[in-house]
Amino acid sequence: MQNFWPSSGFGQLQRNARGWLVPTDDYLRLFLARPELALVPESCPNECKLHAALQAEPSQAVGLVELAAIKDPDARESYTFFVNFRDELLAAGTLEACYLGLFRRGVMGVPPLFLDLLAQAIVRNVLDEASDAYEVRAAEMLFRPQRITVEEGQILAGDLGVLDMLKETGGLGDIGRLLAEAKAPMRDVHIKVLADDNAADYWRAGERYNFLLDLTHEVNNDLSHGLVLTMTRARSGLTALARVLEKWVLHFLGVAVRIKPLQKIDDDAWRWHLGLDVHATALLNDLYEDRPVDAQRMQRLLSLFKLEFANPQEMRADVAGKPVYLGLMMSESRELRLKPQNLLLNLPLSPIFQ
Repeated sequence: MQNFWPSSGFGQLQRNARGWLVPTDDYLRLFLARPELALVPESCPNECKLHAALQAEPSQAVGLVELAAIKDPDARESYTFFVNFRDELLAAGTLEACYLGLFRRGVMGVPPLFLDLLAQAIVRNVLDEASDAYEVRAAEMLFRPQRITVEEGQILAGDLGVLDMLKETGGLGDIGRLLAEAKAPMRDVHIKVLADDNAADYWRAGERYNFLLDLTHEVNNDLSHGLVLTMTRARSGLTALARVLEKWVLHFLGVAVRIKPLQKIDDDAWRWHLGLDVHATALLNDLYEDRPVDAQRMQRLLSLFKLEFANPQEMRADVAGKPVYLGLMMSESRELRLKPQNLLLNLPLSPIFQ
């Protein structure tokens, strides 16, 4: 077992009998140390006082008067968001219950950052005993946006924030920014594609999120004479992502499912689908309704998946035994922002599992 993603706060959390994560004061203190809430030289006395009080007792009540007394409007807004989110989390009792409740009721007023931090800690819990670097790298997609590169049939996913930073600085941090501003030559930066021969390096990299994940699932080999051999890659990133999503569903819903990548939907009795991101949701809706979809848009579809319930009795009676089709799609700017909550909210579950 590896201690991956230490900043997720998993080490500061406790598990209840169900295996869900119970928030602690030490976990809440991690939010106070983040750049959005950490003190700066310009912090006013009222902000400093509130920050110190929350550091000492993170779950203490905070009134509107104390928040309004913070001079800087951005800081005041950040503390308001944190206090409201903290109250939701403590009322829910676990990170998982809070995550589900926020999406079921609507997440108005909750910064996306907080939702991503919840997802990171939860998926860290889900994969606590993981030893497969491919699965852990694929799990990063549940809380960190990706940038997709497609070249000659190979689909690579890289961390959006890391790739944008490297493009801006050449991997040299603030020095790289100065060189870029001066239009000085920048060194080439190469990021490794996760593979069997460098998987051990993934664990040593800590939380730099600097490995590409190969999402290519099938490889075509030309055998000449018009023969083409199609081979499925056993170690594809899509397979790893499927395993992570299976564990995600089981952890939250207590329902065992099997997910596998799919090239196309060839099902006259297609009954249920959901997108793993906003673009895939819209595309699958259009395909299901037999609305025209142009070729350029279809090319942004990275993969389809087939999800099957281990026990069809756990499904809604009208679709019991039918597969659920999933889609994964990048935006026009080649970004991928996974919405793992879709799997929790939109599966055709029997009412007793909802």
